[in-house]
Amino acid sequence: MKLLPAGLVVALLLSLPVAARAQGPGPAQSPATSDPASIPARVELHPFPSRTLPDSAFLKGEEVGQPVTLAAELRLSQASGKQPVVVLMHGSGGVGANIEPWVEQFNAMGMATLVIDGFTGRGLTSVSSDQAKLGRLNFILDIYRALDILAKHPRIDTSRIALMGFSRGGQAALYASLDRFQKMWNRSGVTFAAYVPFYPDCAISFMGETDVAGVPIRIFHGAADDYDPVSVCQPYVARLKAAGRDVVVKEYAGAEHGFDTPFPLGRVEAPTSQTVRACTIRETEPGVLTNAATGQPFTYKDACVQLGPHVGGNAEAAAAAHTDVGAFLATQFKLKP
Repeated sequence: MKLLPAGLVVALLLSLPVAARAQGPGPAQSPATSDPASIPARVELHPFPSRTLPDSAFLKGEEVGQPVTLAAELRLSQASGKQPVVVLMHGSGGVGANIEPWVEQFNAMGMATLVIDGFTGRGLTSVSSDQAKLGRLNFILDIYRALDILAKHPRIDTSRIALMGFSRGGQAALYASLDRFQKMWNRSGVTFAAYVPFYPDCAISFMGETDVAGVPIRIFHGAADDYDPVSVCQPYVARLKAAGRDVVVKEYAGAEHGFDTPFPLGRVEAPTSQTVRACTIRETEPGVLTNAATGQPFTYKDACVQLGPHVGGNAEAAAAAHTDVGAFLATQFKLKP
């Protein structure tokens, strides 16, 4: 059997469009995929305004940068009345193949889904090999701006909105919980009832980082992840717990970064992808992100930025995560079986 080149496999894993999901689902297929209840009753495409701004401006609450129009796909489930909703934020490869199984599962459970595309409106398809193309915190702003769609929608129960993100989007889903960021940027009038980050980057320590929303934060991570290692997240989780916050990390043995992809590719090197797994980055004053090793402002040219992390779908871990997240949201939102 002829093997695919490693670079092509990584591209498939990180960047494959959702439409390709139907061409060959693997063992990690969502339990909802063949369920007629997963078919949405209605699909809406919503443009919304955001900005592309440097992280320093975001951290200082400065309304600068380039205005941009982004888009989000809203799928309403077959449930009647107002629906809870899960907002999904993609990672560095854009809206990838892992998103669709989650959407189908949540729709089958009677929840709406809102999938944000933070790239296309900015002329991007991937930032995996050059993370400096887009400030890390832009996704948080995009998430808050997308809340305006849900705040005004007659079919959405605004008291039951969960935020779920993956990798770079997982980082956004984690730090969107900070009170400081919400006060500066969330003008929708609604807030999230739960945060569900998947394999987030936790290398940055922000000012006021333990002042977070008083709702559950549930982090899901692969124990074998060397892209955004769970060990980097554990100190922050410990600080949150010490501050009395409701946060839990769930690790899946043997699971790589992107373990919930529906393609069972195994462990694959991403040779050109940048990882900050060896970096310690602190906000030393408002708007200034400092490399702790050098005492200088952090850049992606710093020596701690490495290449060649691994990614890989894991059918067993993916199935377990679908079960765990489904159970959590069903309890959190009091969904009927």
